Amino acid sequence: MRASAIGQDHDVRGGGQEGRWSHTYAALDLGTNNCRLLVAKPDKSGFSVVDAFSRIVRLGEGLGSSNVLSNQAMDRTIEALRVCQSKICRNKVTRIRAVATEACRRADNGVEFVSRVRAETDIKLEIIAPEEEAKLALVGCSTLYNVPRAPGSCALLFDIGGGSTQITWLELEAGDAATDDVETRILGWISIPCGVVTLSEKFGSGEDAQGKMSMLRYTEIRNHVRQHLEPFDAKYGISTCVTNDTVQMVGTSGTVTTLTGVFLKLPRYDRSLVDGRELEFSQLEGARDTLLALNRDNRAAHPCIGAQRADLVIAGCAILDAICDLWPVGRLRVADRGLREGIIHGLMRSADRESVTVKN
Repeated sequence: MRASAIGQDHDVRGGGQEGRWSHTYAALDLGTNNCRLLVAKPDKSGFSVVDAFSRIVRLGEGLGSSNVLSNQAMDRTIEALRVCQSKICRNKVTRIRAVATEACRRADNGVEFVSRVRAETDIKLEIIAPEEEAKLALVGCSTLYNVPRAPGSCALLFDIGGGSTQITWLELEAGDAATDDVETRILGWISIPCGVVTLSEKFGSGEDAQGKMSMLRYTEIRNHVRQHLEPFDAKYGISTCVTNDTVQMVGTSGTVTTLTGVFLKLPRYDRSLVDGRELEFSQLEGARDTLLALNRDNRAAHPCIGAQRADLVIAGCAILDAICDLWPVGRLRVADRGLREGIIHGLMRSADRESVTVKN
C-alpha cells in the first residue's frame, strides 16, 4: 500500500470532519544530519506516540564546500525516507506534514531533491523558513517552562541542529493557574549558520596526538559561534535580563540530550529519563569535560553517542558553551522534543478547525 502525495498537512484519507480524534498523525523532520519521523494519536493530555523513526543520513555532508547535496547523501536520505513511508502506510496515517530545513534551504539543488523525494517515495517535503522552524520548536517545547515568578520573565529556547542553530527569545506570562499553563510571546529570534555538521567540516577534527579535540581548536569554534550570537544579545538586552535572574533556558538538540545521558551515566539512551530534566550548567560542563577527555574511538563506543555522531558531538558542545557563556542562566531544561511535536500539535488544531467549519 502506498499513500499518495504524503506531506504538507495532507489529509491522506480525506474527510476531516470529526476533529482531531478521527486521525492518526505523522510529522517528518528532514534536517542536515538526521531524518526523523513521529507517528501519534490524540489523547486527553495531547497525543501519544505510536511509532517513531530516526536515522543519521548526513544530507548536508560536504554542503559547505560545494553548495550542493551530494548524490551519496541524497541516496542515503531517500533510503531512510522509504522506511518512513512504509511506517506511514503501516500505521494508516491520515494527516501528515513533512518538512525539510537547513540543508535543503542552502543547497542549490534542494528544490530538485524535494522533487526526487516526491517521485521516489510519495512524500511531499516542504522546505520551511528558519522562522517557522523556530516557531514549531517553540510549540513542541511549550510545556517545559516553569510558571514565571514575576512580571518581565523571559526565556531562551535554542535548537542546535546539523546545519544551523536557532535561538528564540520569549516573554513568559502565567496562564491558567489551575493547570500551571505558561503563555509565551516571541520577542525575537535568530538562525545562525553554525550546526554540528557545518562546524565540524569548517574547522576539521582538531585532534591532537592522542586523538582528542585540541582545546585551541575547541576555543576557536566556541568564539566563532559567540560572534554570531553577540549582535542578537545586544539588540534585545538579553544579558541584562539574565543578570536580573528573570530568564529561563530550554535546550532542544541532540547535543543537550547526549550530555544529559552522559551526566546520568546511562547504559543506553533513555528518553524518559532525559526529556524535561533540569540540569545545572555545572552538571553539563562535567559531562562536556568527560567527552573532551575521550578520543574519537572512545566517543564512538559510548552508549549515548555511537560511531555516527562521534565526530559531531564536540562541535555541539562548543555551540552549547558559547550559548551558556554568553547567557549564564545557570540551569536549563532539557528537551528531547521540538519541531516534530510542534507539527503534531499544529495538525491536530487544523483538524479541529476544519471540524468546526463543517459543523457551522
